[in-house]
Amino acid sequence: MLNLTVLSLEYFTFQRKSKCVIHSHLAKCYNKGRGDSMKRIAVIGLGTMGKPMAANLLKSGFEVVVYNRSAEKSAELVSMGARAASTPAEAAQDVDVIITMLSNDAVVLEAVLGDNGVVHGVRAGQTVIDCSTVSPDTSKRIGSELLGRAVDFLDAPVTGSKPAADAGTLVFMIGGEEAVLDRNRPVFEAMGSKILYMGPTGSGSYAKLAHNTMVGINALGLVEGLSIVTKAGLDAEQFLQIVLAGSANSKQAELKGGKIVGRDFSNQFSLQLMLKDLLLASDVTNRFQMPSPMLKAASGVFQMGLSKGLGELDLCAVAQCYEDWMNLQIGKSAVSEERRRASRIQLNIPLHLSVHQWEQEGAFMGQTIQGTLYDLSENGLQIISEFPLAQDMFVVIHFPQEASLPPVTGRVIRVESDNNGTFRYGCLLSGLAPFDRLQLEAYISNHQ
Repeated sequence: MLNLTVLSLEYFTFQRKSKCVIHSHLAKCYNKGRGDSMKRIAVIGLGTMGKPMAANLLKSGFEVVVYNRSAEKSAELVSMGARAASTPAEAAQDVDVIITMLSNDAVVLEAVLGDNGVVHGVRAGQTVIDCSTVSPDTSKRIGSELLGRAVDFLDAPVTGSKPAADAGTLVFMIGGEEAVLDRNRPVFEAMGSKILYMGPTGSGSYAKLAHNTMVGINALGLVEGLSIVTKAGLDAEQFLQIVLAGSANSKQAELKGGKIVGRDFSNQFSLQLMLKDLLLASDVTNRFQMPSPMLKAASGVFQMGLSKGLGELDLCAVAQCYEDWMNLQIGKSAVSEERRRASRIQLNIPLHLSVHQWEQEGAFMGQTIQGTLYDLSENGLQIISEFPLAQDMFVVIHFPQEASLPPVTGRVIRVESDNNGTFRYGCLLSGLAPFDRLQLEAYISNHQ
C-alpha cells in the first residue's frame, strides 16, 4: 500500500530541487551568453557611500549604470563614463549585477520592490546586491521575492565609512549563497579590501547591526573620556595620544578623535544613520529577548543628539551633547576658559532682579531692583547693583526681552563692594537648562 505522506514529501523535495537546478541552469546560461566580458553593473543610491563605490567600479573598468532620486548626484559619475537611468527598473535592465546602497529599509524596499523598482527590470540570472544597512527581515523578504524570479540576492552591508569607500578598502559582510558570492567576487574586490561570507540570507545584516552596536558604544566611550579630561583642565590632544597608544584605542578613536578635538563634524557617517542602526539592533535584541543595556544607553544619547539638530552631521557630533552637560567645549581647558572669561570687559547689560525676603513665618515681602550683568562665569553670573543683598539670598533674574530667555533663579554666593556705593554679586544659577545656557552664552557673546 502506498504511503501518501512519503510520496507528498518526495514530490515537494523534487519540486524544490528542480527549482534550484532550473535557477542555477538559467544563471549559467545567462553568464555563458555574456561570455568572458566584464560584468555590467547598476548602482542605485549615490550618497556618501554609493557614489565613491560607483566611481571605483568605473576605475576598475566595469560598465556602470547609475540611478539616484536626486538626479544631479549622477553628473560627476556620468562625466567619468557612467550612464544615468531614470528609474531603478530602468537601471536594472541589460546589466549583470544591481547594487543598492540606500539609507533605510523603506527606501530599499521602494527601490527594489516598488512600482518603479528593480523587480520590474530584472530577468533570470542577474544578481542583486544590497549594501545598505537594513533589518535582516528586510533582507530575507527581498531575497525571497527575487528568488521567485530566478534572480540571485546577496545582503552585503559594509564597514569603513566614507574614507574606506573613497579608497576602495571597504569590508563586506555577506549573506546569501556562497556560490553567488564567488561568481561576483571581482565586483566586491573593486570596492573593498576584505570580503567575509557570513551565512544564508540575512546573515550580513545581522553582522552589520552587531558591528554598529559596538561602533556607537565605542564612540560614546571616546567622547566621555575626552569630556572627563577636558573638565579636569587637561590637554585633550595629549590624552588622545595616550588613547591611541594604549588599551583604550579603537577605530573610533583613530577616525573620530582628531575630528572631535578639532571640532570637525563634517559628515563621514551621519549621526542620524548611526541612530537608525542602533534602533534596528534594538529591535533584534528585543526579538531575541536579550538584554542589551549598553545598546539602550547609546541609543538614548544619539537620540538626544538628533533632537539637538545634529542628525546630518558626523556621528562624532554627539560630543556636543556632552559639551552642553559640562558647559565646556571638548579640547578647551577649563582653566584657560576661566582665564578668558576673567579678561572680559564689563558687558553693561541691564537686568531686573526680583528679591524676596521672609518677614515672618509664613509670609514674605518682595521687590524689584535694577542690576547690570557684568559677566557669565562657569556656574553663574556676575551682577552689579546699588542695592545691598546678603550672601545666600535668592533672586529671580529677568533678562532683557530681546534675549528671549526665561527668568532664572540665582543664589548670591559672593558679595564684593567698592567705594562708589555699588556691589558686585556672584550668583549661582539653578535650574538653567543646557539649551538656555547656550542661548545665554550666545547673547552675551554678541554684546561683548
